[in-house]
Amino acid sequence: MDMPIGVEAGLWGLVAGGALVIGAAVAWLVPVPRRVVASVMAFGAGVLISALSFDLVDEAEQLGGLRPTVLGFLAGALAYVAANLVLARYGARHRKRSGAQQSSEEEQSGSGTAIAIGALLDGIPESVVLGLSLVGGGGVGVPVLAAIFVSNLPEGLSSAAGMKRKGRSARYVFGVWGGIAVASGLAAMAGCLLLEGASPTTIAAITAVAAGAILAMVADTMIPEAFERTHLYAGLLATIGFLCAFTISRAG
Repeated sequence: MDMPIGVEAGLWGLVAGGALVIGAAVAWLVPVPRRVVASVMAFGAGVLISALSFDLVDEAEQLGGLRPTVLGFLAGALAYVAANLVLARYGARHRKRSGAQQSSEEEQSGSGTAIAIGALLDGIPESVVLGLSLVGGGGVGVPVLAAIFVSNLPEGLSSAAGMKRKGRSARYVFGVWGGIAVASGLAAMAGCLLLEGASPTTIAAITAVAAGAILAMVADTMIPEAFERTHLYAGLLATIGFLCAFTISRAG
């Protein structure tokens, strides 16, 4: 018996979001050097940039044309940056940093909630496009799934390491990432079910919105961590990640 498409999308979203929990568990249980964390973050940034270039923006343009793609891409970036600016005022600016840059609750009241909301903000666009890849009855977009999973590992690892250094409890850390994993599954399900039967232009625009938000997220939260500790090699590691994702995309 075939699995309902909405359930399938939700499960794939949960799988991709589960990488955050895996990364957080590694950071909590093993003292991973910050240089290693930053190196993996640089690789993950390259993977995401490749996926949004060849599997999101390009496909959106082919599906709906240049105008909705450009407008959607800019709208996604602007929406993400605006939300990120608000969250930064409440202590979520350095939510993906592995060092002591994150704010503790004692340093800034409400920062724990802001960090959790920021993590949700980072993950939802990725999950929506994962669900969109199943619209029309096709299988899950393997390159997009691989890119999200690979990039989520260092995101969870780095952010959880920073949370631990600032005295956050295990209950908080795994509550945040477990909740984000579940939310990722729900977002993928929503992206699939709500847009089933939508026009190509609509799907293209929403895909572009998500891609713009993802690129803004990479620049604002992943690259700073990657560059701080591996600035001599960050570009090379990102390039390797980009090529790996590109190869997966073309081989598939």
